[in-house]
Amino acid sequence: MKILWFTWKDRRNPQAGGAELVNEELAKRLAQDGHEVIFIVGGFSGGPAEENREGFKITRVGNKWTVYLKAFQHYRKHLKKWPDLVIDEINTVPFFAKFYSKQKNILFVPQLCRKIWFHQIFFPLNLLGYILEPIYLRLLNDRKVITISQSSKDDLKRYGFKESNISIIPLGTELEPVANPGAIIKFKKPTLLSLGAIRSMKRTDHVIKAFELAKKSVPDLELMVAGDPFGVYGRKVLNLIKKSDYSESIQYLGRVSVVKKIELMQRSHLIAVPSVKEGWGLIVTEANSQGTPAVVYNVDGLRDAVRNNQTGLVCDHNTPENMASKIADVLRKPEMYKTLQENGWAWSKEINFEKGYKQFLSILNE
Repeated sequence: MKILWFTWKDRRNPQAGGAELVNEELAKRLAQDGHEVIFIVGGFSGGPAEENREGFKITRVGNKWTVYLKAFQHYRKHLKKWPDLVIDEINTVPFFAKFYSKQKNILFVPQLCRKIWFHQIFFPLNLLGYILEPIYLRLLNDRKVITISQSSKDDLKRYGFKESNISIIPLGTELEPVANPGAIIKFKKPTLLSLGAIRSMKRTDHVIKAFELAKKSVPDLELMVAGDPFGVYGRKVLNLIKKSDYSESIQYLGRVSVVKKIELMQRSHLIAVPSVKEGWGLIVTEANSQGTPAVVYNVDGLRDAVRNNQTGLVCDHNTPENMASKIADVLRKPEMYKTLQENGWAWSKEINFEKGYKQFLSILNE
């Protein structure tokens, strides 16, 4: 097949995350099987207009604001007759390929964003996005759609998508699971990890507050924060770290390499993830694969990535207070911790891109 894939960013975009990893792992495998894949994505400073990577092509047009219009124009001018299949990815906003592509088209939806608009976009665009999302989803709900979690499937059904038209594919991670989680040498002091972009929707400030509360019960608890700070929110979090009563027990590491990321995941005792919403908590699965359980908020994507009290802990209430209670409780119970660690690691080995790709290709072939 010749597959044209619309999405607003690729993996080399400075704002790339787990969705872009998934896209390119799938595209790489499509190319290996002889299919042609072209991504149309938004440009960014320093990014070349075109790039070939691992058998697929990336074409960058416009920027994150204009990519939707520029993608339509590029398609009409250069690719109108090329593809056999068009994938319209909704990663915040759809490309509405249904209305101008004559080829068969399918939606790919890592997650819906209604709860995220007020955390990611400034006023009045956040309000506009919040109002328009239910409208444009109902315009597209006759499409077949691929998503990555039961939570996202339930979201889509609320907007009129038929259950029979929604397929869930499992994800994978780029990290090789450790051979034996029990053999990993942890930091000498119990250590909580916050890893990923410091943005409002990730609620890194909740991790800091939960850490401060948990430290009252676990006096030698340490916190490591790794990730790029974005905008006003990022500066707020760095200021919270600086002014914390326990600042001497908090290390801010900034953006870290893959090697450092693996080290932190292996040697920390717990990872805390209080996001507003995720498609799938990929960071949780990655940490599990390296022998570290997660404590997460009970939100879309995270409740899918954690089997509560089996592979990790899901908060009863999405508050720093409840997260702190969970953190302190599991650190005081070695047997419970060991069970979560081993179960999480075992489950992570079942979550791989090969399995997800086979299902993805089967859906495309239909």
